[in-house]
Amino acid sequence: MSALTHLDSGGRVHMVDVGDKTPTARRAVAEGRVICAPATLALVQDDHAPKGAVVTTAELAGILGAKRTADLIPLCHPLGLDKVSVKIDLDEALPGFIVTAEARVSGPTGVEMEALTAVSVACLTLYDMLKAADRGMVISQVRLLSKSGGRSGDWTAS
Repeated sequence: MSALTHLDSGGRVHMVDVGDKTPTARRAVAEGRVICAPATLALVQDDHAPKGAVVTTAELAGILGAKRTADLIPLCHPLGLDKVSVKIDLDEALPGFIVTAEARVSGPTGVEMEALTAVSVACLTLYDMLKAADRGMVISQVRLLSKSGGRSGDWTAS
């Protein structure tokens, strides 16, 4: 494991200076799950959710969340994102939802936090839109699946 880059030599928190880094194409993919009761999943499958278009709204919220990452995570750099996509799949085996997000940028720093924020916000939006039907939902397994680009190169979760 490398040194923590958000601490200076005196142990004080600081934002990493990326000004001298060469911009490169960077990509990150993250995933998360929302586990719910089978009846809750059926509400969405049958388009009977009380708050309307649950999946579309959560996907849009995830995209907006990625765009606001630097406002939410104190030491993240604001990025001019090239692409953010959020896809929500219904999974009867969970039962629940699998949320996947991809973020891309050409820049001096990575987009892992943007992909993770997109997934987190989409999962929270699913919870918010379905909580009237199921307060026992569980948001779980939010994680980075892969990243590419930058000095540290490519990485894929095992």
